Amino acid sequence: MTLWAIIPVKPLRRGKSRLAGTLSEDERTELNRILLERTLTTLADMKDVDQVLVVSRDPHALTIARNHGARTVREDGQPQLNTALKRASVIAQVYATRGVLVLPADLPLISASDIHTLIEKGTNPPVVVIAPDRHERGTNALLMSPANLMEFDFGENSFKRHCERAIEVGARLEIVNLPSLGLDLDLPEDLEIVRRLGSLKSVVTPE
Repeated sequence: MTLWAIIPVKPLRRGKSRLAGTLSEDERTELNRILLERTLTTLADMKDVDQVLVVSRDPHALTIARNHGARTVREDGQPQLNTALKRASVIAQVYATRGVLVLPADLPLISASDIHTLIEKGTNPPVVVIAPDRHERGTNALLMSPANLMEFDFGENSFKRHCERAIEVGARLEIVNLPSLGLDLDLPEDLEIVRRLGSLKSVVTPE
C-alpha cells in the first residue's frame, strides 16, 4: 500500500493554549517544536510511509517540516482542521496514494512500533484504523484506505463520529488502543503524566 502520513500543525506559538497556566508562551512554543520534530523524525525512518505531508499556517512549522524532508501545504483562510486535512488528502491522491495516515504532532510517547501497528491493521482495504485518546473521546490517529474513503470529522468527541462514518461507508473498522497513542499532550494532567514518565525533560520538567 502506498501510504502518506499527514501531520496537521497549529501555529507553534499558539498551540497548547490550555497549558498557559503551567508553561510560558516560549516554553509552549519550544514544546510544540520538539513534538513536531520528534514526530517527523519517527516517520522519516519508516519504510512503510512513502511521504510525509505537513499542513499548517505557520511558516516556521513548514520550514521545520521541509528541513526533515517532508512536503508541506500552507493553510489559508479561516483555520479549519477538517478542511485542511481534506485538501492535504487530495494532494496525496494526486500522487496515486492509496492510503493516508493522519497523525497529530502532539503525541509525546509515539514510537515507530506504534505506527507499524496502525499500518498492519490497515491492510486489505476498504479499512479505517482509529487510535482514540485515553478517554476514548478524541481521535489521536486515523488511517484510511483508500485515501478518499470517508470525510474527516475531527473535533470534540470525534472518535465516535469517525467510527460511525467508517461503518456507514462499509469499511472494516479497526480500533487500536495503545497507551502511547492514547496520550495527547493537551491538558495540565497530561503534562504531569509526561513528567512522571521522564519524557521531554528539557521543557516540561520544572527547575
